Order: sequence, then structure tokens, then C-alpha cells
Amino acid sequence: MHLKFPSPGGVDFKVHQTLKDGVVKINTFMKEILTVINGIPIRRNFVENLPYNPHLKVLLREKRKARILGEVIFWKKVRAKKFHTIDFDRQRIIGNYIVDFYIKTLGLIIEIDGSSHDEKEIYDGIRQEYLESLGLLVFRISDFDVRNNLSVVMRELEDFIVLHYGTTPSSKI
Repeated sequence: MHLKFPSPGGVDFKVHQTLKDGVVKINTFMKEILTVINGIPIRRNFVENLPYNPHLKVLLREKRKARILGEVIFWKKVRAKKFHTIDFDRQRIIGNYIVDFYIKTLGLIIEIDGSSHDEKEIYDGIRQEYLESLGLLVFRISDFDVRNNLSVVMRELEDFIVLHYGTTPSSKI
């Protein structure tokens, strides 16, 4: 029996094949797929060997206890793979920084920005440039939007993921 996976264009393709001895061989394309968002397969993008500063562990624990409202609301929406079965990490150390949320299987950081001032924007720019130099992508959202427009924020996150990680089955056949 062959499982079929619907492509956005409505054409099915095999995700595995059964060999003569009954062993199932998974299509390489499907091993790369993390989830499907709005009919678009989302390709995994592991970024390995990220730098880690163990001296930030104490600060990390303090930050987790602080429980900023926007972060709490967002976390409740995505924890336990509630968002398209994607696994999110909260408060992750990468290099000399602690990021708000991290999706390891995509190499994607989600940052919730509070009120900004010039120094903070400069710092955030330097920080984002460093994180992107590691091969990571950063999706920024405002604390205000998370607290007041969560459904819009989640659609924007879906759109960002589809734009940067989406693929079509026909491109791999």
C-alpha cells in the first residue's frame, strides 16, 4: 500500500514505497517535511552546533520566572506542539543571547518586542545580525500585537514559515 500526500495543486505523490520484503522505505522528501501549513509542506531546517554560553543559565532561570504577559500568551498558544505540531523552545540560550522562542527543526527564532527606544533598536539589530550569521531566521512581533491581536500574529507566523520554509512536492519528484 502506498500512502499519498496531497500537494497544494491537488496532485498526490507517494510518501513511501513497500519493498519486496515488506520493508517500508520513506521517501526522502517526506523525511525533510516537518508539517503542512495551509496545504504547503514545510521543510525542516536544522541549524547544528549553535554556540552556547553556560554563564547565562542563571539569567535564563530569572527570565523564565519573570513571565512577561505577551510571552505567556504566546507560549500558551504554541506549547505542547499546539501550533501545527511544531515544537517550540521557550527562553533558549544561543551564543551570548537568550531568545524568547526557538524552533529547532526550522532554525527559527521568534522575538516578542516590548516598547522600543533607540538604544534597544540598535542592540536588537546587532543581535539579529549575529543570529542570522549563524544561519537562523528571526521573526519579530510586538508585545502589543500578541496581547491584542493574537490571531493576526499567528497568521503572520504561518505566512512567514510558508514563505521561508515552504516547498511543493513537485519540486522534489
